[in-house]
Formats: sequence, structure tokens, C-alpha cells
Amino acid sequence: MEILSAFLDHVSRERRLADNTVEAYGHDLRSFFAFLDDHLGEPVAIKAFRHLHASDIRAFLAKRRREGLSDTSVARVLSAIKTFFHWLDDHHGIDNPEIAFLKGPKRQSRLPRPVSVAAARDMIETAEATAEEPWVAARDAAVLTLLYGAGLRISEALGLHGGMVPAPERLRIVGKGGKIRLVPLIPAVRSAINEYARLCPYRLTGETPLFYGVRGKRLQPAIMQRGVQVLRGALGLPETATPHALRHAFATHLLSAGADLRAIQTLLGHASLSTTQVYTGVDSERLRAVHAGAHPRG
Repeated sequence: MEILSAFLDHVSRERRLADNTVEAYGHDLRSFFAFLDDHLGEPVAIKAFRHLHASDIRAFLAKRRREGLSDTSVARVLSAIKTFFHWLDDHHGIDNPEIAFLKGPKRQSRLPRPVSVAAARDMIETAEATAEEPWVAARDAAVLTLLYGAGLRISEALGLHGGMVPAPERLRIVGKGGKIRLVPLIPAVRSAINEYARLCPYRLTGETPLFYGVRGKRLQPAIMQRGVQVLRGALGLPETATPHALRHAFATHLLSAGADLRAIQTLLGHASLSTTQVYTGVDSERLRAVHAGAHPRG
């Protein structure tokens, strides 16, 4: 539908939502429109959205749940629908007060699952020791060190360009929604990047990626994720030991060492402090576990 294309263009260009979010919105809304075609007995037109009832949308959500969607996914679908209706109201004057009656399933807040300091160190050291090519070993160690030592997302680390070598003391990162932040690089991170750059067989310039795959193309997240899966097996780590868990570890270990929550928010590039505050829950959980294990009445 033309109206869907216009909406997706809006959330991508004007609201600057992440590409994955825009793609998910498109998938969910195409499914919603297909349901309405069948539910209403005719192709859905833009004016029809003004007259939809909350029960119509609940019927669609119930169908998606029967298809196996989790509470989290159903909440995401409802978020896409609500965002679409708000856009219809703002840009086309199509108001539907029934939308206000829709509430998604309650989602249990899940605490991030960081890896321990020892596990993070072991992952980096094992990555260096297991790769067949020395430059690949240095590459994997540099990527993992960026995640743990600078708190980068895997997409941010792999999006870096080759012009940043030798590694600077501060890194300019463009994160989610185009949000820019400056991340300091500690000596261990800079050393890992510089060692990889020294061994890398490919050209590194401002026009090339920093991290290459073995075929000379930009290194893809799936390659690192598979590599971390191998590391988990070798080290006996749980499935929660993912590349993103190293970013979580960066935050929780800083918090444990007394870092200010606002500073951690800035380093991680969180738009809201409430997003960063989940790490206080992680740290509290850790402290409770230590207390329970050490206290005589634990």
C-alpha cells in the first residue's frame, strides 16, 4: 500500500528509527492490513482506519498470538499499529479514539545478563589463541575488546572505518537514531586495534571498513556471533554469553567500580536514563548473591 510506504518513510527519515525497527514495523503492518482485507471482506482503504473498533485490532492480535507470537512480540506489533494510527492522525487527520482503549500484554522486565570479568577476559584471550590466521585472531580480539572495553554495540564496532588507525584516545560513534557520542578508548583497546591494523592484509583508509572478513569484505555481525558461539562451547559459558553481553558487562563493571549512572548513560548512548537504570538492578542482584553466599545465615 502507498500509505504504508509513506509511513515507513516517515519513521525512517523523520523519526530516524533504527533500520531493524522500520523493517519490523513494515512486516507487522503488512500482516495487519492482510488481516483487515479478510476481516472486512474488502481491500482496506485509508478511510476505513477511522472506523475500526478496538475489537477488530484485538482480533488481529489474538490471531497473531495463536500463531505463536510471544507477549513481547505481540506488544511490538501493537506498538507498530499505535504508531501508525498516530501518524494517520497527525498527517491525514484520521482520528480513531478507539486506539486509546488498546493495551498490550504486560511484559516482565528482564535484567541484562552480563558476563563476569574473568569470562570477558577468557573470551578475548581464547579468541586470540584459536583463530588459524594471526590477523583474524587479532581482529576478533580487537572487536571483543571494543565491546567490553568501550561498551560498543556489535553494529557500531563493525561500522568503524579504517581511517581511525592508529586508534585515537576518543572515538566518535553514531549510534541508534543517529545519536552521536564520544567514547574514550583505554590503552588496552587502542593496543588491540593497533595490533590488528598492523597484521591486517587489507588496506585501511577512511573509505574502507576497519574490520574485514577473510574474503576482503566488511566483517558481518553473524561471523562474530558464530565465533562467540564457538568460544562459549570452548569455555563452558552459558548461551547468554553473547557479543551484546560484553557491552552489558562494560556497564555493570563500571557501575560496580563506582561510576556515575549518568556517565554510563553517555558512554552507552542511551537516550533515556531509565534504560541505563536497569544496570542498577543487575548490580543489586550481584550484591545480593554475594551476600547470600558469604553470610553465615545465607
